[in-house]
Amino acid sequence: MSALQSFLTSTSDLLFSTVLVWLLLAVGLYFTVRTRAVQLRHAGSIAGAVAGSRSGAQGGISSFQAFAIGLACRVGTGNIVGVALALAWGGPGAVLWMWLVAVLGTATAFAESTLAQVFKVRRGDGTFRGGPAHYMSLGLGLPVMGGIFAVVFMVANGLAMPMVQANAITASLGAASGLPAWVGALLVTALTAPVLLGGLRAMARVAEYLAPFMALSYLLLVLVILLTHPGEAWEALRSIFAHALGLRPGLAGVAGGIMAAVLNGVRRGLFSNEAGLGGSACAAGSATVSHPVQQGLIQAFGVVVDTLVVCTATALVILVAGRRVDIAGATSDDAAGHLTQDAVAGLVGEWTRWPMAVLVMVLAYTTIIGAFSYAQVCLDYLTRSPLASYCLQVAAVCCGALGAVQPLTTVWTLADVLLGMGAILNLTALALLGRWVVGALRDWEAQRGARIVGPSPGRSEDVPGPAVLTQPEFHADSPYLPAPLTTGAWPLAAQGQGSRSPVVPQAD
Repeated sequence: MSALQSFLTSTSDLLFSTVLVWLLLAVGLYFTVRTRAVQLRHAGSIAGAVAGSRSGAQGGISSFQAFAIGLACRVGTGNIVGVALALAWGGPGAVLWMWLVAVLGTATAFAESTLAQVFKVRRGDGTFRGGPAHYMSLGLGLPVMGGIFAVVFMVANGLAMPMVQANAITASLGAASGLPAWVGALLVTALTAPVLLGGLRAMARVAEYLAPFMALSYLLLVLVILLTHPGEAWEALRSIFAHALGLRPGLAGVAGGIMAAVLNGVRRGLFSNEAGLGGSACAAGSATVSHPVQQGLIQAFGVVVDTLVVCTATALVILVAGRRVDIAGATSDDAAGHLTQDAVAGLVGEWTRWPMAVLVMVLAYTTIIGAFSYAQVCLDYLTRSPLASYCLQVAAVCCGALGAVQPLTTVWTLADVLLGMGAILNLTALALLGRWVVGALRDWEAQRGARIVGPSPGRSEDVPGPAVLTQPEFHADSPYLPAPLTTGAWPLAAQGQGSRSPVVPQAD
């Protein structure tokens, strides 16, 4: 076991410290160029993507529910522990580089979520399934590649992730109140079993309310701290830019230095928002929307919320706390895990340790739900057997109970390796299918730019009224796609034909 752990640790370090960093940056830059900086040109659409996203599901998973599932995984304990580690190793300047790579990650998130929609499939219960496994199979014509991704992602998210997050829950409760691990195991089982056994719809309903509520609650707490410490908040913001550009020496100890700031900020920005790793694409493919780009925009908004808002909030709280906490000493997961709680307690009071423990618990709980939904999508790619689905659900609940009472380091590292392998497959598929992303985006932009004439309110229907913007609708034979879709969930796609929207300009 010692040799296995050493091998897995070395492999994980190689994947997440070198290989994936460069791949994620390259793919983010690629889609930024191919889409002509969609994250900047359509920043307004991204910011407003949530509006109206809770309607139109027609019995399936709404656009907002799919967004909330992705948010549940993005906004988790990594936003607290990971940001603390980035500050410890890279100093305040790491935050600026975290922002910059998040901008690239927004383009990647848009691309993978749009592809998940383009190549999604309909199920008999009125819901959809889509994601990396599906666009590897339907888009690239490589079902075996999709199967490999589905297996590794299912094991990592459906079995190992409940262990990891359940252990975080019991550790947080134990640190705050001294509760024994077995009590935490019972609590984890009682919370997760009804939701996981309820299927994807149940997970979507819980995530729809819980994930946004906890994110908003955390941001409200941070806002109160910043407003009551305006001088320290302004200085913290200034230090981010000063340290990132090398205008001031780094923090004491290991923190500081331009290169350290760049490396740690880049890694935190890349892995916090999960753009390109494939998970959010699994959630995006489940949504019921009128056009793939619609879901691509709202999932891109998830990157903004995660990195530019939540991670920044955590960094500012720690920096505002300043001398009250040992930032440079938080170079391990355990120390970093307590750093944010120490910062809040030092600024607001010791009474906040229990609410912060509850916050960590709920964040870990929502991560279990979100991650398992990814596993469910991957299992549905492999088989539609209800028995297989039920067995995975039961196994996930049992793994959560086991992880709550015993930290399984080898299992955690194995999950990292599997997620890294899945990410490499996903990034390869994204690069090869880039023309489909561009085609879908051009189709959406053409329809957004077109106008139709309709009756004005109060007039007879045969009297023309003012021109109004159309609601983009996706068709399987859009002239902007590389080729007509011959399979999938969009209108008439199964027959390989469809009627083009009358407001979409024909191809040259």
